[in-house]
Amino acid sequence: MSERADLRSAFRRRLADRPFWGGVLLALGGAWILLTMKASLKVVLHVGMQGLAGYLLPALMVVLGLLVLFNPAQRLFYSITGVLVSLGTWLTSNLGGFFVGLLLGVVGSCLTFGWLPDQEPRRRWRERRKGAAATAP
Repeated sequence: MSERADLRSAFRRRLADRPFWGGVLLALGGAWILLTMKASLKVVLHVGMQGLAGYLLPALMVVLGLLVLFNPAQRLFYSITGVLVSLGTWLTSNLGGFFVGLLLGVVGSCLTFGWLPDQEPRRRWRERRKGAAATAP
């Protein structure tokens, strides 16, 4: 095997051990909202409560996304907090980064909440049907 194939298989094993896409989407949602906070004043719809919460909540989304990636044992707390913070950006940060960051944060948090570490991979319906037909008398 080549060195590149070894790296790819190691990366895939690492992805299987943690809710990777949930953490990435949550962090990207926070980064997107932070980016839209720097938009020109003609584009900005809502500056937010005293300006501090407009930067605090998206920064917390980025931190929660990174915590999901590096500490998946506490994923339930991080995902519930991530949903609440993402929904809070609706009021504080340009309608949640013009809905894009808000949706990324909510979807990432839901993916994190639904991730189960010890579940065996799902089989397709056709594979289950073939397995049942093979064992039938």
